[in-house]
Amino acid sequence: MNEYPLWKNLLVIFVVLFGVLFATSNLYGEDPAVVISLGNEAPIDEATLTRTGESLEQQGIPYTSMFLDSDRMVVLFADEGEQLRAADHLRTQLGRDYVVALTLAPQTPPWLRAMGLKPMSLGLDLRGGVHFLFEVDLEGAITQTLQRFETDFRSLLRNENIPYVTVRQDGNEVHVVLRRAEDFDRAQRIISNADNQLVIGDDYQDGNRVITVRMSAQQIRDRQDFAIEQNTVTMRNRVNELGVAEPVVQRQGLDRIVVQLPGIQDPTLAERVLGATATLEFRLVDTEQNAYEAARRNRAPLGTKLYTRRDGSPVLLKRDVIVSGDQLTDATSGFDQDGLPAVFVKLDAKGARKMLSTTQKNLNKPMAVIFIETIREARVINGETVYEVVPKEEVINVATIRGVFSASFQITGLDTVEARTLALLLRAGALAAPIYKVEERTVGPSLGRANVEQGFQAVVIGFFGVVVFMALYYRVFGMVANLALFTNLMLIVALLSLLQASLTLPGIAGIVLTVGMAVDANVLIFERIREEIRNGNTPQASIHAGYQKAFSSIADANITTLIAAVVLFTFGTGPIKGFAITLSLGIVTSMFTAIVGTRAVINLIYGGRRLTQLRI
Repeated sequence: MNEYPLWKNLLVIFVVLFGVLFATSNLYGEDPAVVISLGNEAPIDEATLTRTGESLEQQGIPYTSMFLDSDRMVVLFADEGEQLRAADHLRTQLGRDYVVALTLAPQTPPWLRAMGLKPMSLGLDLRGGVHFLFEVDLEGAITQTLQRFETDFRSLLRNENIPYVTVRQDGNEVHVVLRRAEDFDRAQRIISNADNQLVIGDDYQDGNRVITVRMSAQQIRDRQDFAIEQNTVTMRNRVNELGVAEPVVQRQGLDRIVVQLPGIQDPTLAERVLGATATLEFRLVDTEQNAYEAARRNRAPLGTKLYTRRDGSPVLLKRDVIVSGDQLTDATSGFDQDGLPAVFVKLDAKGARKMLSTTQKNLNKPMAVIFIETIREARVINGETVYEVVPKEEVINVATIRGVFSASFQITGLDTVEARTLALLLRAGALAAPIYKVEERTVGPSLGRANVEQGFQAVVIGFFGVVVFMALYYRVFGMVANLALFTNLMLIVALLSLLQASLTLPGIAGIVLTVGMAVDANVLIFERIREEIRNGNTPQASIHAGYQKAFSSIADANITTLIAAVVLFTFGTGPIKGFAITLSLGIVTSMFTAIVGTRAVINLIYGGRRLTQLRI
């Protein structure tokens, strides 16, 4: 009686060894590090690793270790001074194709890294870093779509030789003013064929027939959902460009995106890159009209738009966009043949065809690059703060088309920092709708370490309080429960490391709660054994009955708690999810250690023996 079969004992041993192995990677701390990755997300090879190490040694910059982590290279340093020196040197040495970022990285030994083992991920409140909450301008997403329809309708009518007075966006509609009333049906059919979900109406303006076009309710909902999802993907790409390890980028509610960057050491750069709504447009310059006269009258001639260069001088550009930012596939910063900062751009197939056709037809004519940024200004109206979306458009470059090109070309007229930032933004992708920062929290590394120390102290105090009580009250059985409790904590850490789930302060609270719940199961078992002994059963029969009869109560209590934890994880956000994760893992591990684990040890101590009494 009270003896496990061999496979159960082997299972317990295997689980314990698993816990020891995966928890071991958490015994090592973090060092300042430089993370290097390729801008096109290609993996870095061993040759680059070796070359980088030799370059740092030649410059007299010591490092503690260097290794490849997935597609990135990580270089660890003893202090932040060496880290900063190395980052400045490597940015110059490696060139424009590489992204060099500052962060903190674990000091995991090579033999653990070779097995693919990593320490558990620490959340923002434990590791330090930056928390951003962005709001997506859903109205701006609709406006951008209407502007695209405006350009498309103008091109369609021109291709079908249908004369029009103007095509312009007016509020939530696009108005197409035709020159001839007899073209109305044909123009309406062409616009409807372009998108059959559009709502098309009829109107008159100054004696001209007008087609009014607006988006359907379903189109608006789809566009808003797309804007949120696309912005989330784009911001995740931008975070990857920053080289931040284990970031959190996720949607929150209807129109907000949460970005958490644990361990980042340059929050100013992060805010500038994440919050930027910058994109580009390429347009031909209208050389037939007088830009200064248009600026004086504050009115652009038909078919043109009035812009301002960086030096403040006006320039007239044609309304038709040659290529926009969403057609860029890659962008890197560097220097042109004259040694001036430049951004080297690559286009997708559609953009390349359009650029090729434009340059073929407009040799020796000027083409402009427009930098577009959307900002939100706060104004107080009737005592209430009202936010107004203001697009900021600036011509950053005007160059004469000297040759035919398509997919690859360069943009000049920027300083080094501007070129590098613009290349990063373009490479990460343009936002589908403007975003605005509504919240920012910064947690310093020292505060994060203090939180870790305080959380660890809470776990230790709770653990030893339980250990002392169990040892004094249940004697040998209490020591067995304490061993199971320690194993339970080790298994929680191992599972967090295996799943790479972020541990936060609420997560530590979940672990402390698990400590109490885990020993509670053993209290039920041990009290049942005591009751069986008082009823006159033999010690062996009492052990067997104690585990068997207490199981249903333990299972009921833990399953109901697990259901609550799953609900918290499903509907909760941020800290609540962290608490739910550790609580769920703790319930699963405590069920195993408190029932199977302690039973295996008790069987090893008392199983197969004739007993007259139990130390309980």
